[in-house]
Amino acid sequence: MADPKGFLNHEREIAKTRPVEERVNDWNEVYQPGSLLPIISKQASRCMDCGIPFCHNGCPLGNLIPEWNDYAYREDWTEASERLHATNNFPEFTGRLCPAPCEAACVLGINQPPVTIKNVEVSIIDKAWDNGDVTPQPPERLSGKTVAVIGSGPAGLAAAQQLTRAGHTVAVYERADRLGGLLRYGIPEFKMEKRHINRRIEQMRAEGTKFRTEVEIGRDLDAKKLRKRYDAVVIAAGSTTSRDLPVPGRELSGVHFAMEYLPLANKVQEGDLTVAPISAEGKHVVVIGGGDTGADCVGTAHRQGAASVTQLEIMGKPGDERNPNQPWPTFPMLYKVTSAHEEGGERLYSVSTTHFEGDEDGNVQWLHLTEVEFKDGRPEPRPGTERKIPAQLVTLAMGFTGTDRENGLVEQFGLELDERGNVARDTDFATNVPGVYVAGDAGRGQSLIVWAIAEGRSAAKGVDRFLTGASALPAPIKPTDRALTV
Repeated sequence: MADPKGFLNHEREIAKTRPVEERVNDWNEVYQPGSLLPIISKQASRCMDCGIPFCHNGCPLGNLIPEWNDYAYREDWTEASERLHATNNFPEFTGRLCPAPCEAACVLGINQPPVTIKNVEVSIIDKAWDNGDVTPQPPERLSGKTVAVIGSGPAGLAAAQQLTRAGHTVAVYERADRLGGLLRYGIPEFKMEKRHINRRIEQMRAEGTKFRTEVEIGRDLDAKKLRKRYDAVVIAAGSTTSRDLPVPGRELSGVHFAMEYLPLANKVQEGDLTVAPISAEGKHVVVIGGGDTGADCVGTAHRQGAASVTQLEIMGKPGDERNPNQPWPTFPMLYKVTSAHEEGGERLYSVSTTHFEGDEDGNVQWLHLTEVEFKDGRPEPRPGTERKIPAQLVTLAMGFTGTDRENGLVEQFGLELDERGNVARDTDFATNVPGVYVAGDAGRGQSLIVWAIAEGRSAAKGVDRFLTGASALPAPIKPTDRALTV
């Protein structure tokens, strides 16, 4: 413990964002470049180096948080990076995108603002890249075994990197034209610039991982043929089936899933398109869904020049402090103001969409809603609260219901599904098909990036043991593990 009074002497201070009027006119990350380094040593010193660090339990990766906090305090960036990479393949992703359940579980957070673990993490990895501490780690020898990984999101990339470093020959199949899965086309540029993905991919290429883009297993390549070609397969295809809203008017033009809307904006930033075919420019935009994907739609609409942005959430507005039924160290449901919400727009809580109204050409123009209250766990309309709001573009950001069932992957492999529609697996992340494993949202259901990376690392151990009879790879979680919630 470098500074035993650090948490007493220094208050919590987080990264500074660029002015709203500046950042809504570009797609760069919202944070001020270089704003963390002058404060991060003091922030790291607030870590109490607990004898029983609950931040380890809050994070499924089992990150060695007190250790790299200590190194960051001492500004020993090389050792800090080594501790960070010991449990996390891609800390520059999690340090930008994870909602930080580790901070919710921080012991200091019992009665004070918790340590800025996420900011310390991203400072360490950014400094590591700047210092040249992130280098390829190719295996010393090859096993002669081959593995196919389906999907290049965080779970697939983590599994692929672990298995490549274990000496297996790994090929990653991605149905999109670029690698990264939802990191590439689901996360807007202003939350994470895609250069962070690109340099990790180059590191993995240098280690020996092969990549095949624009190949969708089930459509472009039969899953059975893939299984015969490789000694093992890891399915990390995500939970990509969007939850729909079956109300009158859903068929109107201008009502889209979030994952129809967001990728097009990212393709503009990649240089593939000049203008997004689905754009918020000059339109009244309504985002249905109050989660992170909904916030991504809000921020994207601001940058496209929307006339107005309204976000709807069926649940009530969360409080600013922990609810008594969500005690430390569980992850609390708190009122969250993201960078996108700082940029404007209106947020409506306890409301439900009843139907959409269009013009004579079939374009959505109005969204009809009603206020709701929950009775026996179900939302019930409140009489007399019906109204309509202008809506010329509607994005549905209500989560996902499972992995893709229409492309043939599940059927061709002959995979069994669990009661929630996810690919079933045993304690080694193995499916009912010998040699076929599943990691990430495809097996867990929609979850956080830290769970995806943890699943990829754990599934890699199961595959390695299947191929060689034993494995020294780490497995931070079991398939049955769940987040610290109530």
